[in-house]
Amino acid sequence: MADSSVRPGLEGVLAAETRLSAIDGEAGELVIAGFPLAEFATHARFEETLFALFEDRLPTADELEAFSAELRANRTLATGTRTVVERAAEDGQSAMDALRMGIASATLARDGDEDLTDDARLAVAQVPSIVATYWRVREGQPVLEPRRELSHAGNYLYMLTGEEPSDEAVRGLETYLNTVVDHGLNASTFTARAIVSTESDVVSAVTGAVGALKGPLHGGAPGPVLDLLEETAGADDTETHLREKLEAGERLMGFGHRVYRVRDPRAAVLSSAAERFYRDGDEETAFFESARETEAAALAALEEHRPDLELSTNVEFYTAVLLHGVGIPRDLFSATFAVSRVGGWCAHCLEQREENRLIRPRSRYVGERDRSWTPLEER
Repeated sequence: MADSSVRPGLEGVLAAETRLSAIDGEAGELVIAGFPLAEFATHARFEETLFALFEDRLPTADELEAFSAELRANRTLATGTRTVVERAAEDGQSAMDALRMGIASATLARDGDEDLTDDARLAVAQVPSIVATYWRVREGQPVLEPRRELSHAGNYLYMLTGEEPSDEAVRGLETYLNTVVDHGLNASTFTARAIVSTESDVVSAVTGAVGALKGPLHGGAPGPVLDLLEETAGADDTETHLREKLEAGERLMGFGHRVYRVRDPRAAVLSSAAERFYRDGDEETAFFESARETEAAALAALEEHRPDLELSTNVEFYTAVLLHGVGIPRDLFSATFAVSRVGGWCAHCLEQREENRLIRPRSRYVGERDRSWTPLEER
């Protein structure tokens, strides 16, 4: 007999088998493509990460160059896509809205029938170009064409700023992209798999995933973390300020997670990456040290305020610290998350279609029955 129990939010429901990532929330461990996160995120180029997710193995040098060349060849936006993105920026739409509209149009210039693998690589290559184009127009700056000699991360930074990115900034961003590329069957990934399970195309699945990521409960917290850090930097007593926020019923952004009962392993990786990045420069080092102090004060305040809960640092806290350092504008934090996570979405789409079964959960009806129809004129 089928289980008729309802699990709100599909809590604890197993809906798929995957080789892409594994999460242990109790131990605070994350595995990506078979590799422990800390080893993978700090050593891999983002192109290697994508190849490993798509192909289930690390590439040879020749394979990596060929794969990277395919991504570089897909960076330039079609005229229609660029027009949509520019209009969104001119009309004051958010970065996530511009990305949703832009990626939906990514196949306007596609020549021939759908190919899942080709469309996956197209989507991965187009997302950073869409975000950078939006930002340049919003800031009143000329849109820049992608540079083929730059890496995926390096080209994104260049298209945003118009400047040659430093090796430290590229490595910092690359570590971030590796760290958040996949994370189990989260809301946006589940959305992508559900769409592609209908035998729809990858770009439609990515568009739906962007819509899911746009929601503040999924991809919207790193910006508010930066707000919190700016607040505490100006406070006389950081811990007292944080206690007052908690007593007023406010959340401390960057702490607590739906899955992890200990410190988010991604926070540990990004904390180390941020420490390496901020090692040079007095002003930047001061910002990092202030963030460290805020983290310690927040954990102490949370333990005192809610001793019944295990609220630890999550990925969003050091996402804000690191992305701020490498030069990503606050308004692009969620869109930059998509620059990474699109790789995971596409890998899940390809995996779903390997042995596809339409995703079709059931619902339990709780409405009224046996109502009698009343004609309009009698209501």
